[in-house]
Amino acid sequence: MKLTPWMTTAALGLAGAAFAQDSNTLTIEGTTLITETNAPAHMEYVDTIYSGWRFRSQETQALEMDDFDNPAMIFVDQGIDLFEAVDGSAGKACASCHQDVEDFAGLRTQLPRVEDGQLVAMEDLVNECRTERMGAEPWKWSGGEMTAVTARIGLLSRGLPTSVAIDGDAAPFWERGKELYYTRVGQLDMACSNCHEDNYGVMIRADHLSQGQINGFPTYRLKNAKLNSIHGRFKGCMKNIRATPFAEGGDEFKALELYLASRGQGLSVETPSVRN
Repeated sequence: MKLTPWMTTAALGLAGAAFAQDSNTLTIEGTTLITETNAPAHMEYVDTIYSGWRFRSQETQALEMDDFDNPAMIFVDQGIDLFEAVDGSAGKACASCHQDVEDFAGLRTQLPRVEDGQLVAMEDLVNECRTERMGAEPWKWSGGEMTAVTARIGLLSRGLPTSVAIDGDAAPFWERGKELYYTRVGQLDMACSNCHEDNYGVMIRADHLSQGQINGFPTYRLKNAKLNSIHGRFKGCMKNIRATPFAEGGDEFKALELYLASRGQGLSVETPSVRN
């Protein structure tokens, strides 16, 4: 493949892109999570998949290993309060219908999924409840309220393996997501695959490129000290390669989310993870 000049420099600094991930074990609250497993059969060019946690420094890894130290838990607590808060014309809270939040265990592992012919993400489900059942205004896709509540819900699936459907009704969405993953865009003429498949492990901007797995979202980034959504991260990546980002919550990003989730089949959900 042809590397852009800045990537060529990075690659020369670290020969062998696939050797930067460590062999550390992620254990949280006594549960050991799967951070390495065989790649799904549909991945032609990668044999083993790794959680992004495996590419982080030991200091960053340690933050995720202890819920007391994990800065994302502050936002999870906010999510708990928001889940109980009455909002909208119907005088309801999320908890009015979903009295036992534990019922959401496993939901994160299955999303995005197809409902009534449409591909839906967790944010769609939250806003549908707000607008259709609570009579409340929808939350911004990557806003603080949304990421707090999706982190709260996602936490209930932590430790469970990612397992999204990519056949049947989901197949055309998955194919679209795959196409987007390998399509070069922007002034730097790059695709997702150029960094996260061809060059994972390479040192870029004082950090190691990971495989771009999304099993830990929403994720707390030390860079901006807040929870970040999956689509917000997609948007940031597109800006980095000087491309015009697709809309958060739009068809393109949801298709890409499905495809990326399928590339992490078998990895444990880590929500809420900690990254650089």
